[in-house]
Amino acid sequence: MKNLILGALAAAAIAAPAAAQGPQTTFVQAGRVLVDPATGKVETAKTLVIQGGKVVRIADGYVSEPGGKVIDLKTSFVLPGLIDSHVHLTSQSNPNQRLEEVTQSSAEQTMVGARHARRTLMAGFTTVADLGGDNDAVFALRKATALGDVPGPRIIAAGSAISVHGGHGDVNGLREDVMHVLRPNSVCSGAADCARATREQVWLGADVIKITATGGVLSNTAAGLAQQFSQEELNSIVESAHRMGRRVTAHAHGADGIVSFLKAGGDSIEHGTYLDPEGIALLKKNNGYLVPTLMAGDYVVKIVQGPNNFFTPAQSAKALQAGPMMIDMTRRAHAGGVKIAFGTDTGVSAHGDNAYEFVLMVKAGMTPLETIQAATVNAADHLQISTVAGSLTPGHSADLIAVSGDPLKDVATLQQVGFVMKEGVTYKP
Repeated sequence: MKNLILGALAAAAIAAPAAAQGPQTTFVQAGRVLVDPATGKVETAKTLVIQGGKVVRIADGYVSEPGGKVIDLKTSFVLPGLIDSHVHLTSQSNPNQRLEEVTQSSAEQTMVGARHARRTLMAGFTTVADLGGDNDAVFALRKATALGDVPGPRIIAAGSAISVHGGHGDVNGLREDVMHVLRPNSVCSGAADCARATREQVWLGADVIKITATGGVLSNTAAGLAQQFSQEELNSIVESAHRMGRRVTAHAHGADGIVSFLKAGGDSIEHGTYLDPEGIALLKKNNGYLVPTLMAGDYVVKIVQGPNNFFTPAQSAKALQAGPMMIDMTRRAHAGGVKIAFGTDTGVSAHGDNAYEFVLMVKAGMTPLETIQAATVNAADHLQISTVAGSLTPGHSADLIAVSGDPLKDVATLQQVGFVMKEGVTYKP
């Protein structure tokens, strides 16, 4: 007994100095740094002091302390980790996708999502909103990345989208008995049933409610791109979600669906292809965000016009209808003063290519700084995580990236991210 006590005391004596030292401090020495994208101010020769996964202070010059870890980014441009407000981590468009939808288990989709999550993180995106996928797969991936078991971005997850029977988000184009088996419980008809679906999705773990307010390009049905929910159903969904503390974002192409959703009090629009002046006015009235997903429109047109089109005839027709309109829509929305958050709909296009959206946003009339703001402070505000992400001011998570060029002069530089840190942990190089 005496030996056991002495041994325990000795172990405690050895451990005590280490515990007293606290967590290791990391000193990120940045040649140029965009600490707060909202200001647009680039500061030079700064050191970001990081403890416990957060930025605790920003020092002038290049400083360090004994026992601290130094990361030398003196020749780099440092900015906050990027945020993609619209991805689908557990899938990716390919010729076998329709077969995968009926053969992959939730567990297999989680593993696919893990691969895509890593690619997304390495591309510099430290936070994403996953807006539609198998509940079990997406929520498991969210937990695994939060715990650090899987390298990936911070995930805000919607899980299964609230959809109408027979519309975009329902199962289409398969045998009837197969469609009944695969149909998610989030499909609904009527105001009461849509309230049920919304509340159930919150109960299952959704951080945000995603609805399909209109038809969609990649649903295998010739149902167009116009409004699919009734006004009463939209009112019920938004009211039910807001009562349970969840914001609602809508996949919406047609102007009628956009306007009806925003009249119901909806918070943000994904895609927005046929956004008209009334929709612009309502977005501003609601203090809502547009997430343009220009990459999705660009990608589907390239597939349909390319030599190996793997879309069905219904998908191809809608791709050619919607895709070419999205750049001009974003230009009009931006000119009209609509708040824009960065989002790609990646999963339609390839995971890891997310930063090409910056190039398309500039093509739509935004400045490089405005696109970076859309992917940092704006997206953080849109996703209600402004106290956590989107900036490198003290108190924020140590999510940061570095590039060799100047993204304020050439935003395409963000397609070549050389350094990635999330919550104080270095993932790249």
